Amino acid sequence: MPPSQLHVDEVRSPKELRRYIGLPERLPGQRPNYVPPLHADERAFHDPGKNPALGNCSVVRFLAWKGGSCVGRIMGIVHHAHNRAHGERTARFYQLDMIDDPHIGHALLGAVENWARGLGMQRIIGPFGLSDKDPQGVQVEGFEHLPVMATPANPAFLPKHITANGYVKLSDALAYRTAVPAELPAGYRQIAERLVRQGRFRVLNIHSRKALRPWVVPVLRLVNEGYKDLLGFVPMDEKEMQRLAAQYLPVLDPGLVKIVVDGEGRAVAFVVAMPDMSKGLQRARGRLFPFGFLHLLRAMRQTRQLNLLLGAVQPRLQGRGLTCLLAVELLGEARRRGFTCFDSHLVLETNQLMRAELERLGGSVWKRYRVYAKAL
Repeated sequence: MPPSQLHVDEVRSPKELRRYIGLPERLPGQRPNYVPPLHADERAFHDPGKNPALGNCSVVRFLAWKGGSCVGRIMGIVHHAHNRAHGERTARFYQLDMIDDPHIGHALLGAVENWARGLGMQRIIGPFGLSDKDPQGVQVEGFEHLPVMATPANPAFLPKHITANGYVKLSDALAYRTAVPAELPAGYRQIAERLVRQGRFRVLNIHSRKALRPWVVPVLRLVNEGYKDLLGFVPMDEKEMQRLAAQYLPVLDPGLVKIVVDGEGRAVAFVVAMPDMSKGLQRARGRLFPFGFLHLLRAMRQTRQLNLLLGAVQPRLQGRGLTCLLAVELLGEARRRGFTCFDSHLVLETNQLMRAELERLGGSVWKRYRVYAKAL
C-alpha cells in the first residue's frame, strides 16, 4: 500500500474512542487463537473517571486509515509522576494493533514519536501501558499457546514492524508452564511446617469475597513495596487499589487467594491465582452480557489450568521461606481441585530468584514477551 493512501488521525471524539477500543477484533490477519480482553475493562481503562492513573499522564490515541477502512491504532503515554521520580524524559507507546503492513507501523509509531518529541521526551519504550499491571510488551515466542488474561495477544508479525522502525530490546518477560506436582519437593513442606510451628506466620483461610475485600489494600501495599524497582512501576494510591479490587474481585475465587500474616495479623506475603478463562473470553468475544459471563463461568469450571495473577513478599522477609509456605497452600488447593498445570504469568528475565523457584518445581518457559526502546 503506497504511503500516500494512508493517513493517521488523532482520536478526539467519543465515537472515535469507541472505534479505537473495538478495533482489534475487527482487524484482519490476526492470530488464530486471539483472546480478546473484557470490553468493560477496556472501556474503564480509557475512562479518567474510572482509571485514576490517567490523571498522572499525558496521553494521545491515533487511528490509521486506508481509504474508508481503519487498519491500525496506537496510544502514546507520558507518565509524568514516573518520569519525575526517576529523573527521566521517557514516553511510552501502547496498544499497537495493525494489519501486516510496514507503512502502517511506520506511520503509527512515527505519530507517537513526534507527539512525544513535542513534549520534550528523549526516549520512548513500549509496548508499555500506564503501569506494569497493564499487559506489557509484545509476544515474541510461544504463539501456538493460548494467551491468558492480562497478557498481550498480538500476532506474530507485530515485532518485526517495531524493530523495523529502530527499536531495540529493553527487557523481556517470561511465562512458565509448570505441572501441578503430586508432591512438592521435600524442602518446601519442611520449611512451611517449620514456619507454622514457630508461630510467627500463618496462612489465612478466606471463604468469601466479602471476607477478602478488607485485604485488598494491605496486599496491594505489599506490591508497592516489593515491585518498586521493576520497569515502569509507579506506586498505587488507594483509589487505584480500589479500582483493581472492583475489576478483579467479581471473578476471584477466595480459595485461590493465599495471604500470609505475621504474629500481629499484618499481611506479609500473598499470591493470587484463578482458573484460566481464555476459551470463555473467546466464546464471549470479550463481552459479559447478555450471555458472555456464562461462557466465562463454564470455561473456569472446565479448565485444568491455573493462572497466577499477582504475588509479593515483604522485602525484609524475602528469602525467609514464605514462598514455600504459599506454594504448599496454593498448589495443595490446586491439586485438590483437579488442576494439572499453572501459568506463571509474566516474570522478568532478570528475576533469577523467581525463575529458580519455578524451575525447581519443574517449570519451563513457554511464552516470551518483549519491551522495546528507542532514542528520540
